[in-house]
Amino acid sequence: MTSSAPHESILDKPFVLDLFAGPGGLDVAAHVLDVPSLGIEWDRSACLTRYAAGLDTLHADVSAVRRDGFESLPPEINVLAGGPPCQTFSAAGKGAGRQDRNKVEDAIERLVAGDSDEKIDEHLKTLSDPRTAMVLEPLRYAIRAIKSPNRENRPYDVIVLEQVREVEPLWEHYARVLERTGLPDGTKYKVVVDVLDTETYGVPQTRSRAVLIARRFGLGEPSLPAATHCAYEAKNWNRTTGRAAGQVHQPTLEESTAPKAEECRKAGDENLKHWRSMGDALEERVGSHPGRPTPFLVRSNYGSSSNPGRRGVRTDQQPAATVTGRISRFVVFQHLDEKIVYEGPRFSMNEAGMLQSFPPDYPWSGTAQAQQVGNAVPPLFGAHLLSAALGLPTPDPEVMREPWPPTTEDRRAKLRSHGCGDANSCTASCPQPADQALPRPSSPARKKASAKK
Repeated sequence: MTSSAPHESILDKPFVLDLFAGPGGLDVAAHVLDVPSLGIEWDRSACLTRYAAGLDTLHADVSAVRRDGFESLPPEINVLAGGPPCQTFSAAGKGAGRQDRNKVEDAIERLVAGDSDEKIDEHLKTLSDPRTAMVLEPLRYAIRAIKSPNRENRPYDVIVLEQVREVEPLWEHYARVLERTGLPDGTKYKVVVDVLDTETYGVPQTRSRAVLIARRFGLGEPSLPAATHCAYEAKNWNRTTGRAAGQVHQPTLEESTAPKAEECRKAGDENLKHWRSMGDALEERVGSHPGRPTPFLVRSNYGSSSNPGRRGVRTDQQPAATVTGRISRFVVFQHLDEKIVYEGPRFSMNEAGMLQSFPPDYPWSGTAQAQQVGNAVPPLFGAHLLSAALGLPTPDPEVMREPWPPTTEDRRAKLRSHGCGDANSCTASCPQPADQALPRPSSPARKKASAKK
């Protein structure tokens, strides 16, 4: 079901709590929609980016806030959103989350049945990777809300979640429980779940995400955002991988250009806009971005759309492959002519962010910036999700192409004082680096590699 009803906000004053907030993808989306938000993020560098961007932030562990700091959250928060860490579910990982799906679904049933946090935590110790338990935090927050004196036991009105496509079965289980059983106090929700492709919402990148949108009973039927752009069809493009070492083979631009109008007609709606390409996003000069000359080719060392096998070369006339923490390793080639290419500058963090639909000049800060970019929710996609969930008008993509306004030092200091307890540094209340290194499951000893290859 996609959104087609007239736009009429279902909440007078929406206020978003963004769990696992990262560098700010959903919060930038909320900002564009003029909706206040508060993000919880435990990575120090991602918080530095958020402070520099002027986003309200708690530098904290989501689980710790639920246990010990929930009553300090603003009671007017009525929208719960977030994208739990995906490492154990992603097709690029070892699949610990997918293997423990039955245990997670059992925990969902026990949570809504009213089991105590202590019993649930004991049950989750049986997971093969503790990071998998993070996918339960949104539900645990929803249950915590109905037990909060500070909120007068008021449930969240709207829940918006997104994750890698492999999490769709768990979101479906969430949906069944929220609709049929409800929270322990009897609160029920209407829910929609599906896998959406970000390029169909104007993001210049192919990325598939499992999404869940829930509205509390009495707030109307939820709907998924209607696509604004046609889908990218890889089969319409003549893609190949590299030849010998040091050589890259790619069809000429004339060969690889598919008729735009025809593609959208095949998608079933000629009124859809054509998907945005890397060239669309990066060619023009904007803010401090000097503009990237076209044509160019990009060789990815990572899969796309949660499929690690989808590797290869794309032209500037195609969307980017899925942007991950390896975006800084993508090799960019410039054309000399149809047969000869040379390696040009790799994507800057500003460009990488723009491929994720972050505004130009977003203030990436701290370390591991490429990982921050790759982990983020594409803001334009997030804006479509929030607008559909809240009944707001479809976001204007042009707003995302305007340079992000600089934050004053006074504003940054105030945000960090609130989020860390000090205007210029972390404090004892902030997650420590050692705490963030979650234990990994033990693995059998590897056999010694043969000397013969």
